Amino acid sequence: MKILLDTANLEDIKRLNDLYPVRGVTTNPTILTRENAESWLDLLKSIDEILSSEQLLFVQVTASNCEEMIKEAEFLVENIRENLYIKIPVIPEGLKTIKKLNGMGINTAATAVFSTQQAVIAANAGADFIAPYVNRLDNIEADGVGVVRDIAEMFKIHNIKSKIIAASFKNVNQIKECCLAGADTATVSAELYEEAAAHPLTYQAVEQFDADWKSLYGDKFMYQY
Repeated sequence: MKILLDTANLEDIKRLNDLYPVRGVTTNPTILTRENAESWLDLLKSIDEILSSEQLLFVQVTASNCEEMIKEAEFLVENIRENLYIKIPVIPEGLKTIKKLNGMGINTAATAVFSTQQAVIAANAGADFIAPYVNRLDNIEADGVGVVRDIAEMFKIHNIKSKIIAASFKNVNQIKECCLAGADTATVSAELYEEAAAHPLTYQAVEQFDADWKSLYGDKFMYQY
């Protein structure tokens, strides 16, 4: 299970990438505009500079028709990195774009997925990743984790190679449930990533270890003896 950061904030990406096994970064137009960067392209290039070539980077197109989407995808791949993943919404023109980009050898992620049918169609179009929106489904009294589970089961039954990158989370439990439901990847906010990595009992244990050590050996570290 890979966990990616769903943010374009450079400070958060630098800090968490240094601390944790971050597998990559996902962005979308809304996330990019939150940073108020003078140049969105320079912002994406800065994110790419933080990441290694093995870490994944996802960027979403802004156009709504196939021809313009393809132009944007080619521009992004040329100006950021060759192994970039282009996020395409699963509207009809988007599915057409996924088909064409797949034939051109450009990586794609089908985004804004809300049903198993959309997921299967996008996978058949050639999408490398399928991104169901978990919490947005929950917000309309649907079952976001259940949709992820159904997609995973459908892909298993029919031997579909596309991977599931679950997105749109409100809490850590949703992330856990998506892992159990069969998602290959989850993309989460910096805040949720840190919440998932932390537990109060861990800090209590560390405080006890520290107190016990200092009670006998003082402030010296092991390498200082």
